[in-house]
Amino acid sequence: MSHSPSLTSATSPTRPRTSQGGTWRMLLAMALSGTIGLLVVESALPPLLVVFARCVLGALGLGLWLAWRREWVAPQGREWLWLAGGGIALVLNWVALFSAYHYSSIAVATVVYHVQPFMLLALSALQGEPVERRKLPWLLLALLGVALSSGLVGLDGMDASHAGTGAWVGVALALLAAALYAGTTVATRRLGHMPSAQIAMLQMLAGGLVLSLWALPLLTHIAAASPQLLSARAASMVLTLGLVHTAFMYTVMYAAFQRLPAPAIAALSFVYPAMALLVDLVWFGAVPSAAQWAGMGFILVAVVGHRAGIALRRH
Repeated sequence: MSHSPSLTSATSPTRPRTSQGGTWRMLLAMALSGTIGLLVVESALPPLLVVFARCVLGALGLGLWLAWRREWVAPQGREWLWLAGGGIALVLNWVALFSAYHYSSIAVATVVYHVQPFMLLALSALQGEPVERRKLPWLLLALLGVALSSGLVGLDGMDASHAGTGAWVGVALALLAAALYAGTTVATRRLGHMPSAQIAMLQMLAGGLVLSLWALPLLTHIAAASPQLLSARAASMVLTLGLVHTAFMYTVMYAAFQRLPAPAIAALSFVYPAMALLVDLVWFGAVPSAAQWAGMGFILVAVVGHRAGIALRRH
């Protein structure tokens, strides 16, 4: 999910929690997240346009949801700045991640993207916050996983189209996307009293507005020079991404957050990279090398270990 469960669950308004229906909602949201890469690649559109369309359609859908639920909290003062900064980081994170799909396999880019918790550790360290020593082994394991996943080691078994363009470029873009999303998380934590759907909607509007400065001229150019790209197939992919994989998925995911404890959310979130890997194997026929399998495994183990440590300290 070009959006991490830890972001929205940390900022959802406090409500009575009932576990009924939470598991299937979380599974559905994560399964949908794992197919985002498929829609992006199959649309054959520049990532910039795909992200812009996702912002517009996602914000529209979430706005309708907020109107129906009557969950609007007026932002005040500096909150507008945090919303704007978080929104710009959010859409740039999508642009980087969607671009990564064209260089690396969807599975590798998605798993590398899950080093977000360690990006937050790095941001905390840069802000002068002490980093606990027990977190360092997980960080080092994740870094080793990134190095192996990059394809710089043992690329022979990977799909030739990915190998030829340099899978490391995709890994670098996925890391950039993770860093940008960590920035979005930092900004969003300053908006704890707002409904999560409202934060997401306003961030999409802010980021989409900035992105329109490049996306609209690009759309005009494509319409004039390569109108075949703006096909019914591309439109269906983008509509599905914006309405189903953004607006609908966010509402389902928020409902799951309200029903599940944090450890269950963390555990079920790994359906996302698993689904992305399945899509890569079945739909695109991409076969990672042994080193890349190991690298993705190291990253997932490191993230699970890191999250489990947080959950144990909370209990």
